[in-house]
Amino acid sequence: MSDNNASTVTVLTQKARGARSSGRANLWQLLWKDKVAASAAIILAFIVLTAIVGPPLFGEIAQRQDLGARNMPPFSFQLGWEYALGSDSLGRSLLARIITAAGTTLGVAAAAVVVSAIVGSIWGMWAGFHRGWRESVSMRIADVIMSFPSLLLAVVILYVFNPSAANIVLVLAITRIPLYLRTARADAAELRSRMFVDAATNFGATNRAIVFRHIVPNVLPTLVTLATLEFCYVMLAESSLSFLGIGIQPPDVSWGLMVSQGRQYLAEAWWQSVLPGLAIVITTVCANVLAAWLRLATDPGQRWRLQSKKRRRVIGSIAARR
Repeated sequence: MSDNNASTVTVLTQKARGARSSGRANLWQLLWKDKVAASAAIILAFIVLTAIVGPPLFGEIAQRQDLGARNMPPFSFQLGWEYALGSDSLGRSLLARIITAAGTTLGVAAAAVVVSAIVGSIWGMWAGFHRGWRESVSMRIADVIMSFPSLLLAVVILYVFNPSAANIVLVLAITRIPLYLRTARADAAELRSRMFVDAATNFGATNRAIVFRHIVPNVLPTLVTLATLEFCYVMLAESSLSFLGIGIQPPDVSWGLMVSQGRQYLAEAWWQSVLPGLAIVITTVCANVLAAWLRLATDPGQRWRLQSKKRRRVIGSIAARR
């Protein structure tokens, strides 16, 4: 009898793994069939790749000054390809500075999102799974943190302490932890009362096994979508802090700092502020589009919206042929 149970469990495990791999394949297929989401994913992947590879390659060029090439407009190739987007008030290549700033801006945003997501998600699932006083204390701590406007709290803390990339990451991560905590707590508490969790408990599964096999896989899609949206907010928060002068400090460079440094030259050299601002807008829009698509694609109750678009296109093409 025990052999039959073991074989049944093995078969069910293999089927679950096959279903997960099939779900991942279907997810990629849905992405590539959605032109808007696929375009946003490609643009965002290119920006991330540029942020990773660009700073080591263009860091020296971004700091090189040439007062004879001050405020050169875009498409000025007389001094080389690096001036394709013009130059700033010190004759530095704007293209090289935007590429280098991408590493700083996206690096700070990604680090803050990863720290807040890991801490908040683990904390929230722990509180939601065990309930009781753990849940009550955790929610009160989250309420206290969320009672302060996150950007205002970051401004005050960074004004008191030394503005640096590490301090920005720490402050933004702390202020965003409650969002992941509350989301993970709500999902974990709801899943804890499901029948499949009760069945796993009756069959002798440990709490650790239940959490990692049943709670985490079901909560993870929601947290990934939330992290994608939070990436946009944190990136805008870092740019705002740098614009106000209490974020990234020279000689480091970020998109928000570039917008701040170029605002006094808007009349004669608008590209110094507009082009870094355009980079912020494009990255934010692409991340929001991808997050909206992820919210539909990872939710079984909403995925039919993406699949119905596909069916409508197929029906439309058949009707056009007839």
